[in-house]
Amino acid sequence: MNRRDLVNAVANHTGRERKEVDEVLKGFTEVVTAVVAKGEPVAISGFAKFVKVDRPARMGRNPQTGEPVRIKASKKARITALKAFKDAVMAPSTAPKLTKGTWPPAPAPAKPAKKASTSKSRPAAKKTVAKKPAAKKATASKSAATRKTTATRKSAAKRAPAKKTTARKR
Repeated sequence: MNRRDLVNAVANHTGRERKEVDEVLKGFTEVVTAVVAKGEPVAISGFAKFVKVDRPARMGRNPQTGEPVRIKASKKARITALKAFKDAVMAPSTAPKLTKGTWPPAPAPAKPAKKASTSKSRPAAKKTVAKKPAAKKATASKSAATRKTTATRKSAAKRAPAKKTTARKR
């Protein structure tokens, strides 16, 4: 589900206009992003918690050489699903029920097919097919006898054991 699908589903479920739902969704994401960027957590009870995490500098190891490497301090965004959301995902019977046609969306009504133009003022254009030049057959570069001996040599090489060399005595 992408943003457009989400807006359409929420509008369909709540009975609001799509434009209004889109504005609310944009406002929601802007406010949550701004508040979390300042370092304050945002928790929507029963859904998710948005937090900015500061990771201190530390020492790590290069896995190829085993050499110690200094890892810089960084900031990360963490989104944690809360209990009610996890429970609803794990047991769909406890998830909220959507109104019919919210998701998946109801199929759009089929549009009537266009009628072919039968006016005599513009005749239908003829389709022309470009002809490709005939491909030339490749001549056999090896004779049948040559191919047969090559195949026999290859199969014999597969069957023959590797030659062993004896160790030199001193």
